Amino acid sequence: MLSFFLPKYVKQGRQFAKDARKILDYKRDIWEADTVRDFEKEIRTMEAGCNQRDAQQVEEAAKALNAHCVALLPKAEDAAWRENCEVFLVAIVVALAVRTFFLQPFTIPTGSMQPTLNGILGYPTTEEPPNALVRLWDTAIRGRTWINAVAEDDETIRGMEEVSRLFFFTYTRIDTDKGHTYWIHAPLRTLHEKFGLNSIRDFHRGEPIARGYVETGDHVFVDKMSYQFRAPHRGDVFVFNTERLPTNDPGRQHGSNEPNDPADFDLPEVARLADQRKVKFDMSAPSQFYIKRLVGLPGDELRVDPPRLFVNGKPAESRGSERVMSAQNGYEGYVNGRSDFLLRIMRTPDDPYTVPPKHYMAMGDNSNNSSDSRDWGPVPQQNIMGRGLFVYWPFGPHWGFIH
Repeated sequence: MLSFFLPKYVKQGRQFAKDARKILDYKRDIWEADTVRDFEKEIRTMEAGCNQRDAQQVEEAAKALNAHCVALLPKAEDAAWRENCEVFLVAIVVALAVRTFFLQPFTIPTGSMQPTLNGILGYPTTEEPPNALVRLWDTAIRGRTWINAVAEDDETIRGMEEVSRLFFFTYTRIDTDKGHTYWIHAPLRTLHEKFGLNSIRDFHRGEPIARGYVETGDHVFVDKMSYQFRAPHRGDVFVFNTERLPTNDPGRQHGSNEPNDPADFDLPEVARLADQRKVKFDMSAPSQFYIKRLVGLPGDELRVDPPRLFVNGKPAESRGSERVMSAQNGYEGYVNGRSDFLLRIMRTPDDPYTVPPKHYMAMGDNSNNSSDSRDWGPVPQQNIMGRGLFVYWPFGPHWGFIH
């Protein structure tokens, strides 16, 4: 007979007997022989009651088995806490597995991909911040942090230091000659570039040191799986690390990494120019993650004739590059590489560059303010982390899939 048509007490009794036999198998080698015999007897009684459809016998056997279990099995202390901890640990393991193999969150730190993706942006204002409810809404939805640091005395800034808290929050500490300390929830570079703060500026009592708001960079999910099954495509927005890349950048806004040993980099030209200019490379420099648009595949010949980028003699055809070359809606087009950097790739419209094997050319959509492959060469294949997939926060115009 199908179990669906069996009485409820029969199905429950058979399940009870099945679970009891599992317990007996686990404990048989440590229980006394008499205990094992009595436990088996109650199980057989339960099974006999189920076969004979005797509800009273099943109920009595269940009570007897339950009494045995209470007497013989140790009581689970803090069972609820243990269960919650198990769920929490499983959730952590799953999250780490997803982050390692599938999707990893990444924050856009600079403006090199604007207006496609926003970095950290600062906006000075003359008005004081709005009420707490509006500020809370701005933070949750727009990723906007309001700042309002006002001088407590006639004083001069004597020192500024960027400090990270809890690995996620970045503050700038400002010390003055009158012994006052101001904490501003914004990176030091943003205060320098957007709010005009430096270590020698004077303020009068009641004068704003920094007033306005800072919008966090776009937070994106990086797809780490796609490139395991297919090669990167032209036009992809991709993330890579700067290991083995000479990304020293004395003149640009975003470059902060010291270059690595040119002998470890695959382009002989880097080592030759470094030796010629007597440039010292620091192998201890930490690797960073950059996000750019992939504009050239291995073997491609690239050339920049502002505002256009040419790939193998034709204007770049990817949708992202076409937006950049349109020089509209915030895009300014592509520009040539600087003449004062080590590699000086594509420094004139008549200066083509061929991407070497197993390397990819990376350029920011904000070409005028991007330190990219024009400065430090193509990205080795092993440096690629994944494809920029989705902006998950803040909930602004960039929210959604990245193109």
